[in-house]
Amino acid sequence: MLYSIDTGKYVSSLPHKRDFDRWKSHISDADYQKVVDVINEKIDEKDINTAGWLPGSDWTGTVYEPLYYACGQNQTQSGMFFGLIVFETLMLREDKVWGFGRFEKDGVPIRSMTYFVLDNPPAME
Repeated sequence: MLYSIDTGKYVSSLPHKRDFDRWKSHISDADYQKVVDVINEKIDEKDINTAGWLPGSDWTGTVYEPLYYACGQNQTQSGMFFGLIVFETLMLREDKVWGFGRFEKDGVPIRSMTYFVLDNPPAME
């Protein structure tokens, strides 16, 4: 489950769904599931995760490479697609509530979303 720090509300729908669906239509279910599985593994390792830092910068030969091709070899779009996969993966998880928002590191805005486990999540309305 996801909780937006900015709005103070739980989120149950995926933003940019049209783009997500278009990109997802260009990747096999098996390759997509491999990405989700790796995201879940990485997320389980830490209570704070920044989406753009999870896959690293060179996707060549990794489970993430098919995302690049699903987005027409567009690096920006493949990064956005990955970010939406992280968002959806955490939104669908029921084991924890994840807060999310945009933050800075050393005074510089982080370009991707940061997620963190909420130990005492607000009650759902």
